[in-house]
Amino acid sequence: MKLNAILCGCGAMSKGWLKAIASTPSLAETIKVVGLVDLNRATAEGLAKEFGLEEAVIGSDLAEVIAATKADLVFDVVIPAARFGVVSTALKAGCHVLSEKPMATSLEEGAALIDLAGKAGKVHAIIQNRRFISGVRRLRRFVEEGAIGELTGIHCDFFLGPHFGGFREDMDNVLLLDMAIHTFDAARFVAGKVPLSVYCVEKNPAGSWYRHGASAHALFEFSDDVIFSYRGSWCAEGKRTSWESQWRLTGSKGMLTWDGEEHFEASVAGHEPGLLHGFTPIEVPGPRHDDETHGHASVIASFIDAVKTGKRPETESSDNIHSLAMVLGAIESAKSGRRIDI
Repeated sequence: MKLNAILCGCGAMSKGWLKAIASTPSLAETIKVVGLVDLNRATAEGLAKEFGLEEAVIGSDLAEVIAATKADLVFDVVIPAARFGVVSTALKAGCHVLSEKPMATSLEEGAALIDLAGKAGKVHAIIQNRRFISGVRRLRRFVEEGAIGELTGIHCDFFLGPHFGGFREDMDNVLLLDMAIHTFDAARFVAGKVPLSVYCVEKNPAGSWYRHGASAHALFEFSDDVIFSYRGSWCAEGKRTSWESQWRLTGSKGMLTWDGEEHFEASVAGHEPGLLHGFTPIEVPGPRHDDETHGHASVIASFIDAVKTGKRPETESSDNIHSLAMVLGAIESAKSGRRIDI
């Protein structure tokens, strides 16, 4: 079953999508990119040349390119401000849609897109690629198997200093909207809990090369008394954390740490007498399914499977809106100085 796809938004981020498709035989055999849409035609033409897509229809009007190509799918890689228009146009034209995050700029827009996808009978999912990596899948399995008892807390640190240039450096709430959503979504996935409230402090520290919101500290309450704390900065020069954050999971019987890369340590309470009982190391098993650990390729494969079978994809918009709500709740808390119910 060959599916015709349009890539809308041909900037640097789109290359990760195309590389994932080209390097995964099952995706390359299933997906044919028949259209490229961008406001800058030269950008789309450059992408077509780089990835051998010279036969693709190129244009700046998504509706026109959908009509010209009879596309089945739209891959939405535009900036957040343009997302609602792109996704609604694609769904109304009868296309399934896989979007970059965040899925919308407001909960109202997100809800409207979910409603539109339902009425159209189309799959609408979000490419939360960072929950589809080995480390996050291992955390989820570890929690599910109860190795440290009942989960009580998730604590993440994220400190990097990337100099992107471009639209990010002019965004409002840049860390929360463009990066922290990955960690928020992964924490919600790992915990398997519902986010209930958040208190957040957001700053743009001295020396920041971003216009707004390059640093944030957020404290979330999840269901079943699980706490998720996040400390992050996108203008932190010096020795960095992983792009996936550094993690500490606490449970009723022990804890686990993950450096966001390859190093895991887990332990439960030991049996030493006195004030501190020490600890006993325990194993952290690998992911259950290797095919869920390939980032973009795994998300796209899940989306394609949903299109073909009618199954609900893991990152469908009706679920992902809870991750968006975490981000928007944190932003509202930072603006108001108050704890916000999600």
